Amino acid sequence: MLKVGVIGVGYLGQHHARIFSELENVRLVGVVDIDEKRAEEIAQKYGCEPYIDFNDILNKVDTVSIVTPTREHFSTAIECIKAGKDILIEKPITQSPDEAELLIEEAERMGVIIQVGHLERYNPAVVKVYSLINDPLFFEAERLSTFTGRGTDVDVVVDLMIHDIDIILSILSRNGKAIAVKDIKAVAARVLTDKPDVAKAWFDFGEGIQAVFTASRVFHEKSRLLKIFQKDSNIIVDYQGMSIKRFFLKDGELKSEIIRVDIKEPLKEELKDFVDCVITRRKPIVSALDGMNALKAAHRVTAEGVII
Repeated sequence: MLKVGVIGVGYLGQHHARIFSELENVRLVGVVDIDEKRAEEIAQKYGCEPYIDFNDILNKVDTVSIVTPTREHFSTAIECIKAGKDILIEKPITQSPDEAELLIEEAERMGVIIQVGHLERYNPAVVKVYSLINDPLFFEAERLSTFTGRGTDVDVVVDLMIHDIDIILSILSRNGKAIAVKDIKAVAARVLTDKPDVAKAWFDFGEGIQAVFTASRVFHEKSRLLKIFQKDSNIIVDYQGMSIKRFFLKDGELKSEIIRVDIKEPLKEELKDFVDCVITRRKPIVSALDGMNALKAAHRVTAEGVII
């Protein structure tokens, strides 16, 4: 029986607690939150113990899920790793690539697993679309969201755009191919917070492969689409609707088809996969290196872009 703890039980962390409490061969030992009443509420709901200091749970668990604000990721994760605990850490992995690199080094020294919570990798539409991609030339990613006030400790690139950056990097790096971003051009604007809330970026990967990203957390509705253009077809992935539509040329006419997708809860699939990684000691689908590479690219967008 794998003993698990959840550090941070806010909007997303409460769902980590819920799912861990439901999984077979897993026992949710406790939840941690600096808000004592919140910790008690979630602990009572899912049948575990509440804590306000994550250090108090480390000798009671095998592994932890870290769902704290980004600014606390490194300080929390490094102590968990030093204690020999495998960790799932929500995206972005850390505030900076340098911090991520230190986590990776310490994890290798301690022989523990780090999985990064890039949830869209477990979206059923994303899982399915990999088999439909053969020679991608151009990507267009659009991730628009209403303003919720969550995640504003980071800019919109690290908050939202990083999801699509990670997906496209994972598509291009299949079969062990090394992928480097040759050039980035970007523009971003502050709207409702002191950090960029809307951004547009253009990536040149070389070899004729390019991508355009749009992200906003101040839009009037949600829209999360990925368009993939390749030599024989155009594929549209609707993350939110968990659907895929493919357009292709046949007998001189443009045809379309809807690709069947098995609907599953992405977070549940992610946490199940993490548990399996811990038990079998295999490399996670989204490793710490993947998380660091996505973060590096996201930071380049902000560093090299024009901020209004």
